[in-house]
Amino acid sequence: MKGVGVALVTPFTENGAVDYSALTHLVEHVIAGGVDYLVVLGTTAETPTLSLEERKAVIRCVKEVNGGRLPIVLGAGGNCTADVVSYLRTGDFDGIDAVLSVTPYYNKPSQEGIYQHYKAIAEAAPCSVVLYNVPGRTGVNMQPSTVLRLARDFSNIIAVKEASGSLSQAAYVLKDCPAGFSVISGDDNLTLPMVALGGAGVISVAANVFPEKFCKMVHLALEGRFAEAAPLHLSMMETVDALFAEGNPSGVKAALSCCGLMGNRLRLPLVPVSETLCSKIGSLLKSNDLK
Repeated sequence: MKGVGVALVTPFTENGAVDYSALTHLVEHVIAGGVDYLVVLGTTAETPTLSLEERKAVIRCVKEVNGGRLPIVLGAGGNCTADVVSYLRTGDFDGIDAVLSVTPYYNKPSQEGIYQHYKAIAEAAPCSVVLYNVPGRTGVNMQPSTVLRLARDFSNIIAVKEASGSLSQAAYVLKDCPAGFSVISGDDNLTLPMVALGGAGVISVAANVFPEKFCKMVHLALEGRFAEAAPLHLSMMETVDALFAEGNPSGVKAALSCCGLMGNRLRLPLVPVSETLCSKIGSLLKSNDLK
């Protein structure tokens, strides 16, 4: 779990179906751009709006296009522990290297509840497990002490995607985590400082759009070449902020549409960004040589 993982979006056709042709082009685009692994059916993929059959078909498509070139991480989380455990025990995980499992949302469990949730997942998982802390979406923050407890207690829990927006929180995990455990940025614009503290990279949204430049920045940082990585970070910073100005994946889909990689289509309750923001994203992509 080092380098750049890309949280793949799910393209849709004009009639609202999954656009597997566009998904194929997207996977080839990010692989050519230098990403290190693929993350399928995460938040950015609008997974809650996909049927079970569509999810299976998306996984199948990505695996076929990838052809074993890169590791695949599969989103497998929920707010009903029993359902997640059942899926992990009965689902098809052939060709899946790890699962990315988000903290239970809406329920707002205690830290002990979060620990017991992931304990059950670790004991059921047929592959490695990546914790996912994103309190802005779930309503609950997994404290560093809980992350560290899980990292020490379960050898198959190999990483955390830390998307609290707090470098301090990530630093506390990095300070005391066991050898072999990775802290991955869940915020594109915090990737460089997090790597400077010892982070292993990022699971990125922006890498859907401009993978080559983004991967170059991260790989330079991981090599300790921060003087070269910093200008790249600064050149992408405003564009990355714009991608999230009206929510994710609305912003990244607008950018992908501007680049001609897919249509600007989402499933309700998500809608496209405003025309003003879409125009701004297009201008930023062009002016910063990201298109």
